[in-house]
Amino acid sequence: MEKGLYLRPATLEDAEILFEWRNDPQVRAASHNQAEISFEDHLAWLDGSLANPNRKLYIAEEDGISVGTIRSDWAENAYTLSWTVSPEARGKGVGKRMVLLLVKQIREPIRAEVKVGNLASMKISQGVGMQLDYIKNGVMYFSRKDLR
Repeated sequence: MEKGLYLRPATLEDAEILFEWRNDPQVRAASHNQAEISFEDHLAWLDGSLANPNRKLYIAEEDGISVGTIRSDWAENAYTLSWTVSPEARGKGVGKRMVLLLVKQIREPIRAEVKVGNLASMKISQGVGMQLDYIKNGVMYFSRKDLR
């Protein structure tokens, strides 16, 4: 068991905890798709995500306990990031530390789409070096240019 916060690749064995986090009311409120999803649909999504070469899905663990997830999707010459912090780990700075771990590995441009009102994710986006580009239809669009 590793100490401190680290990211490990997600696997199908993470299906249950990812499903719980995805259907958490706060997560749904901050998501583009706010509907509760079935476990069957979630498994199909996870299976497709793990097979997608342009998507990387990680579980953040702290002292051996799963505390969140972060995803990067490569498209249009940039990585779009998306993250979720477990209900038990919220308000402890886990989100920013988790996103920073991934961002430090990325030299290419990064983006994030954050719903207006999601102050935690807005602060995380800014805290990892992204800037607000614009707001449209209730979504804040953040980006950081490449670091080459």
